[in-house]
Amino acid sequence: MFDPEGDSPLYQQVSEVLRLRLAQSSPGAPVPSEAQIQHEFGVARTTARRAIRILRDAGLVHTIQGRGTFVGAYTGIPAKPGNSSKYRQIADELVQHILEGRYRPTRPVPSETALIQHYDVARETVRRALATLREEGWIYTVPQRGSYVAAEERWPTTRNDNQTTVVESATSHAPARQ
Repeated sequence: MFDPEGDSPLYQQVSEVLRLRLAQSSPGAPVPSEAQIQHEFGVARTTARRAIRILRDAGLVHTIQGRGTFVGAYTGIPAKPGNSSKYRQIADELVQHILEGRYRPTRPVPSETALIQHYDVARETVRRALATLREEGWIYTVPQRGSYVAAEERWPTTRNDNQTTVVESATSHAPARQ
């Protein structure tokens, strides 16, 4: 199957392995991310991207920006209705850690590299999650130093996505924000 020393291009070999796996998957099932393919096969991200492109061009998978790649042709129906994008899931989890006191005001949040490794996602996904938190007022970034949790008084009172209101922090006894 996959032979890194073989004479066919790596992206074609990876694409063929994925094609065989897709045959046993149901429509709408997620396809491994570029980062997962990169890790599994030990290839560059561009190789993983080209392998996915072959499958997409053949109509075997479809990609929804911000959500991922899924088995089958695009039907106009989201693969998993109601799920938010990966960057939003990461941002939400980081907010939860802030509210629980795991990440305290004026203290650093994990680095981009640490978040990439923890969530097994692309750098751009982590950057988008951090940018979202910056825009919402949860964190701020110091050039050449990293991102830090904002002072509690700067935290938003409601989330931009209208999902949640900020609740009482697990480390304080202040009244819940509305």
